[in-house]
Amino acid sequence: MKRCWQVTDPLLIHYHDREWGTPVHDERLHFEFLLLESFQAGLNWTMMLKKRESFRKAFDNFNPRKISLYKESKLTALLADPGIIRNRRKISAAVNNAQKFLEVSREFGSFDRYIWSFVDGKPVHNSWKKWEQVPTTSPVSDALSLDLRKRGFKFVGSTSMYAHMQSIGMVNDHLTCCFRWKELQNGR
Repeated sequence: MKRCWQVTDPLLIHYHDREWGTPVHDERLHFEFLLLESFQAGLNWTMMLKKRESFRKAFDNFNPRKISLYKESKLTALLADPGIIRNRRKISAAVNNAQKFLEVSREFGSFDRYIWSFVDGKPVHNSWKKWEQVPTTSPVSDALSLDLRKRGFKFVGSTSMYAHMQSIGMVNDHLTCCFRWKELQNGR
């Protein structure tokens, strides 16, 4: 079976084969990827996947309602948690982003409706043959990043948002030689 990424780590294989590029329409999962992408900024995605379960426990199963209500005592506890990225600015941004996520959800009826509107509700299917062709930003990620920042979100630069778009299937950037490219083309 041919994959985009030539990896042997079972965690990365599972992520590639089951999640990356699969369209997401679940609110909690949207927030999970948004939180993980914001913490990953400047770091390695493999490390984030390895810490994902620790993040899940530390951040109340990525529940934006609960996270939006975190007080200073919870932030202090998170800063002491060795299972997550202990960066005060990113932890504070998680609380801020949970609040903003809920605001966007109320305004648009759901965060899903909001974010998918940037691609007219359907995935963009690219046809890259080599990994070097896959971009790290796009005009859509630029617009999404700009709009999120205007709404008060933090750690949502264009590169992070392009990675987010790939994660939640707004963009199918699997290589054409990869078995997942064809599956996603066919809507699976």
